[in-house]
Amino acid sequence: MKFERAETLDREQVQREFLQRFATTFASLNADNLERLSQLYTDDVRFQDPLHEINGLPAVQAYFRELYSNVQDLDFQFYGFDQLYPGAGYLRWKMTYRHPRLNGGQSIEVQGCSHLLWRDKVYMHRDYFDAGALLYEHLPVMGRLIRWLKGRLA
Repeated sequence: MKFERAETLDREQVQREFLQRFATTFASLNADNLERLSQLYTDDVRFQDPLHEINGLPAVQAYFRELYSNVQDLDFQFYGFDQLYPGAGYLRWKMTYRHPRLNGGQSIEVQGCSHLLWRDKVYMHRDYFDAGALLYEHLPVMGRLIRWLKGRLA
């Protein structure tokens, strides 16, 4: 019985370590090291967020190249590592970014989480976050309307 419990704990530790390694590598990404994406994702990865659905590593790499070319700063801080079962888990994070045409070029913070499925690498990555807080609230005309609506609904 003790051996089975130890084996289960070892597997759980391996899963947590996978999530932590993924988060560390992901947080270290920048415009100059996007080749590291191939360390994280399978060739046939499916990446989704509230604004995009991307299939395949080359398309994910192109997405991140475009993302990093459009922002001045982009930083991820991971603070939650939740394993669901072997090969599945969630990462909770805060993203901070600056875009010259949003929020007067000032930093924008967005909380979110990523649902990951993996074997040796991640083959499914789905992000959950408030697209309004990420983008729409910071657009000149639309932002005022969205903030007003959120205030009325609160």
